[in-house]
Amino acid sequence: MKTSQVTMKTLVFVSLMHSLKMFYTASSEVTNFPEFVIVGMVDDFQIDYYDSNTKRVEPRQDWMNKVTDDDADFWEWLTERAVVAQHVFKVNLDNLKRRFNQTGGVHIVQVMYGCEWDDETGDVNGYDQYGYDGEDFIVLDTKTMTWVAAQQQAVFIKQEWNKDKAELEDLKNYYTKECPDWLKKYVNYGRSSLMRTIPFFTMSLLQKTPSSRVTCHATGFYPNRAMMFWRKDGEELHEDVDNGEILPNHDGSFQISADLQLPSDDWGKYDCVFQLSGVKEDIVTKLDKREIKTNYGKTSMRSDEREDLTVTVVCPEEHQPGLSPYPPTTSNEGLS
Repeated sequence: MKTSQVTMKTLVFVSLMHSLKMFYTASSEVTNFPEFVIVGMVDDFQIDYYDSNTKRVEPRQDWMNKVTDDDADFWEWLTERAVVAQHVFKVNLDNLKRRFNQTGGVHIVQVMYGCEWDDETGDVNGYDQYGYDGEDFIVLDTKTMTWVAAQQQAVFIKQEWNKDKAELEDLKNYYTKECPDWLKKYVNYGRSSLMRTIPFFTMSLLQKTPSSRVTCHATGFYPNRAMMFWRKDGEELHEDVDNGEILPNHDGSFQISADLQLPSDDWGKYDCVFQLSGVKEDIVTKLDKREIKTNYGKTSMRSDEREDLTVTVVCPEEHQPGLSPYPPTTSNEGLS
């Protein structure tokens, strides 16, 4: 990545890696929880839902109702597919319990599949993986289009699925073309009806007292795929630092911080690096006493200097595709 020190207000256009993820969960003997649930996610936002109690696919975003402008029977069709999936996954769960020599008790089979699409480069990537009782079970390697067993009980299934070349070809077509096409279609719906932008984010250096750690803080950014770390002489520091988690703000944007123990040597050797998905350049802030905001006495930073640290980011719309069609995977035939 290129780097640029933030010394002026900067306008940065963002491209995003959009992701469509579907989560299927079948369970047995779980109290107060449906036996089967489907959740659709885009860029970590839930957009639709189905469970075995309601037996109905429901959008979680109002704008998804516009899908019926192109297909009046869309939700009925999608619900039919979800009902089929419910029956398939009940069989999967029963077969897995038998394969693990289990009878009653709480057991859960989960599947996560979907695809990613870079709206700038056009690159796409797919994923399809099964878990059982909280552990990986079998995973599709979409680079080689082969199934990989994560447990001994999955070896036979892996061998059988890898023999079915026609099904593997269908999978390849789904994850390289059909899934991205659905994602792009939903992105287009969202673009015309949901214009959510985060106009800018800010970076600051903060300190509670003259002897406390210095905190590098970024807030107001989107999406929530970001990294922050301290460097010394251009090398990332792993000691005397505390890297915080990404936290949500009330307006849908995010914040992150990283603490640095006060250095005893030249402060000019240190800087804070912020990396945001879609922004090609690192945002670098030098450790400078004159730029530190404090809550003791008078701030050491003038208002015009604070303005210089504002990084303006124009973000694209919040693309939120809906529940995608059930993929043409071997899983449709059940885990035998």
